[in-house]
Amino acid sequence: MSRFWSGFVKELDPYVPGEQPKLANLTKLNTNENPYGPSPKVIEAIRMAASDRLRLYPDPTSAELRQAIADFYQIDSAYVFVGNGSDEVLGHVFNALFRHEAPILFPDISYSFYPVYCQLYQISFDKVPLNDAFEIDVDNYSNTNGGIIFPNPNAPTGCLLALSDIEKLLRKNTDSVVVIDEAYIDFGGESAVSLVKDYPNLLVVQTMSKSRSLAGLRIGYAIGQPELIEALVRVKDSFNSYPVDSLASAAGIAAMKDKAYFKDTCQAVIDERNKVVTGLQELGFDVLPSAANFVFASHKQAKAADIAAGLRKEGIIVRHFNKPRIEQFLRISIGTATENQQLLSVMDTLV
Repeated sequence: MSRFWSGFVKELDPYVPGEQPKLANLTKLNTNENPYGPSPKVIEAIRMAASDRLRLYPDPTSAELRQAIADFYQIDSAYVFVGNGSDEVLGHVFNALFRHEAPILFPDISYSFYPVYCQLYQISFDKVPLNDAFEIDVDNYSNTNGGIIFPNPNAPTGCLLALSDIEKLLRKNTDSVVVIDEAYIDFGGESAVSLVKDYPNLLVVQTMSKSRSLAGLRIGYAIGQPELIEALVRVKDSFNSYPVDSLASAAGIAAMKDKAYFKDTCQAVIDERNKVVTGLQELGFDVLPSAANFVFASHKQAKAADIAAGLRKEGIIVRHFNKPRIEQFLRISIGTATENQQLLSVMDTLV
């Protein structure tokens, strides 16, 4: 610990992102990146934006990008907030909307950045256990709270909560904000964006990292009624007025407009996911129902840590969470057809 640190820094337990090894011939199935590249129209948009105009600051309001997102969802751009990846957007959400006296609520098995934000912004929280099927039960979110947040589909389980259950939660919880973190919604779920006009306390957070293959550019956004968006803007402009750079903005606009490519690649991931699920089940794995671009699986006999180590020796990396309740599960990202077949072939030798 440095004597120059601010006092609270030594108490922080930072988020640990998925491993990004610099190894040749690696089959990387550990961080839920899209196996298919971004739309060719995105690459062309970046080329066009890479001009002398990069000497200028980007639009601090990201008006064109927000409008492209609004057009996709058929809403007004006043309902849209953008940031440097959904993690930054979530950071602003915690700071702007969750700093209340009552604790916020989120699942006990969920995105591990949530407790990190709580620690950073000194927000109290209660973890709500998933049921025995590793599903979110909205009836368990009835305690007084300063806000509710969970991914849908949940991560790392991949389990999807129906839109009717989200609406049930919103009707029961009218005095605080409900945030639905939809990083993976495009791989098999129905977005809660359709509910934002009817529920002033609903905020939906999404990312272009997954379904639009732009993890390398960092574009996230939130959709909600203008009162919530204004709070995020006030925090953003007290932190960084230019979070989305010109190249990212151009890429994001092109990605939102190329609906055909988006639809085709999402369906390709879904098709490959179904094949991976079938293959794993044939090898003796139990696989949770997934609406994401990954699966969460445990083997009936073999230990998850041993399987992960065996895969790594063969140049395949997956995510193993050595945590209570899920220590025997592996989270496996869906890759290309070739990568998925390689995974299943090696798995066959390990289990």
